[in-house]
Amino acid sequence: MLGGFEAIEHGSIRIDGVDMGGVPPERRPVNTVFQSYALFPHRTVADNVAFGLRFLDVDKVEARRRVAEALSLVRLEGLERRRPHQLSGGQQQRVALARSLVLRPKVLLLDEPLGALDAKLRRTLQDELRALHREVGITFVYVTHDQEEALTMSDRLAVMNAGRVEQVGTPHDVYDMPVSTYVADFLGLANLVPAHANGGGVDLLGASVPTASSGVVGDCTVLLRPERIRIVALDDATIGGTVTDVVFAGPVTHVTASVLDQSLHVVLPNDGSPLPSVGDHVGLLFSHDSMRVLAP
Repeated sequence: MLGGFEAIEHGSIRIDGVDMGGVPPERRPVNTVFQSYALFPHRTVADNVAFGLRFLDVDKVEARRRVAEALSLVRLEGLERRRPHQLSGGQQQRVALARSLVLRPKVLLLDEPLGALDAKLRRTLQDELRALHREVGITFVYVTHDQEEALTMSDRLAVMNAGRVEQVGTPHDVYDMPVSTYVADFLGLANLVPAHANGGGVDLLGASVPTASSGVVGDCTVLLRPERIRIVALDDATIGGTVTDVVFAGPVTHVTASVLDQSLHVVLPNDGSPLPSVGDHVGLLFSHDSMRVLAP
């Protein structure tokens, strides 16, 4: 999530016009929220938040004001005298955030900060972090292995593979227009189908489907997102398949269909429409604009 962060170009990081490569780490306007929170167990909430101010030229009155301001930002007013073991996981995470924000960094690095929390609390704190980011207006560099969290939390997304950046862009662009099979498979659910591109279309799973020009000719891989595939009558379908698995997942149902020994994953909204059963022969419909042709 980006705020005042200027640029990362040719391995150089610039903040407020200054190349951070020439600035000692302890003097960079950057702070970190660790995955384990790293709170001091013997110190109170207020003392944990104020700890970094001890190394700055901040008097006691100003320190108390800034601690109160930081705790108000994360909605922990009234808990100043508690110790970490008296807090819930979500409250400890907020203390770690306040401790970083009290120093007023230009960039805040969050290292999988919600990884230790249960799913419901993680979703709640994702909403709070987005709101906090809008309020403080600084850059959040958010590191996560959770694909849904990456899409949910970011304004600009970078997918890395073995230390190399595969693609950078908005969540929408990276999800819908991945540049490689690695990115396509990493983000969300993906059907990656071997195919052959002939310039005006692709041949896959026994069907020929027209596509917009992709610049790829010959053997290729076609990305089909499961939510872009519809189950229809065979006469209206692009291809036919046999249902091999049906899994109810609350708001959606996951259907797996076998087509010429290739398994296709389909995600159907639970909107009251009839659902297929295992063994049903069904039609699968997808259009050219639901496909992404990728070089092998």
